[in-house]
Amino acid sequence: MLTRTELKSRPLSHPKKIACLLYSLFSYLFFLLTFLYFIGFLGNVGVHKNIDSGSGLTWPWALLVDVLLISLFAIQHSCMARKSFKNWWQNFIPPAIERATYVLASSVVLALMCWWWQPIDIIVWEVKSPVGKGVLSGLFWLGWGILFLATVLISHFELFGVKQAFEALRQQKTVDCTFKTPLLYKVVRHPIYLGFLISFWATPNMTVGHLVFALTSTLYIVIGTHLEEKDLVELFGEKYRHYQKTVGMLLPFPRRKAGSQD
Repeated sequence: MLTRTELKSRPLSHPKKIACLLYSLFSYLFFLLTFLYFIGFLGNVGVHKNIDSGSGLTWPWALLVDVLLISLFAIQHSCMARKSFKNWWQNFIPPAIERATYVLASSVVLALMCWWWQPIDIIVWEVKSPVGKGVLSGLFWLGWGILFLATVLISHFELFGVKQAFEALRQQKTVDCTFKTPLLYKVVRHPIYLGFLISFWATPNMTVGHLVFALTSTLYIVIGTHLEEKDLVELFGEKYRHYQKTVGMLLPFPRRKAGSQD
């Protein structure tokens, strides 16, 4: 499912187009490094500071800081994704780097959240069985695998802003509003968010701090998904309404049939 909208045309010189491409590549690299650290941060794997490590504040203050950090990410991520903001934002930056700027801003906020996160190491559950640990660890990595595959299915480099800058350099004007539901998108409307949810909750050692992260992130995903769905209905119209009736939003539960889909 692609959600590209037509970008406002603004002539750029060749050096500026090259600068846009370099900027988008830098944004993507920064995102990639931040996101890999974020995976280690949640999974307590290979990072110097994870979600349960550090001295931290007393738990009431830690709770406040953590909720504020999640809220900051949610506000930035949702506001900059809205069509009205994009239309305003493109008055100041070239459309070729609009998506890359969004990705960079989101990555900076995510990095700050990992850096400032306050652990609350009170144990909620702890799975000691080797089989249970293996299952939960497997689900954790499965979630990230689902997420990555879902981005590839809808054009990975477009989603993260590289393709737009490359097309501007090649002087390609591509407007693709074709509604597609490849592979995972036939099972669930938002497999990227499903991957996040699986990875957020699949842990053999759930602390209060991790639980706060999982709960607030799940709430944000539910709210953010409903906002995104409004944009998708506006973009694709009746095709997307049909899709909503036949495919689950976040969970791959079968929905009632609503006739054949084109």
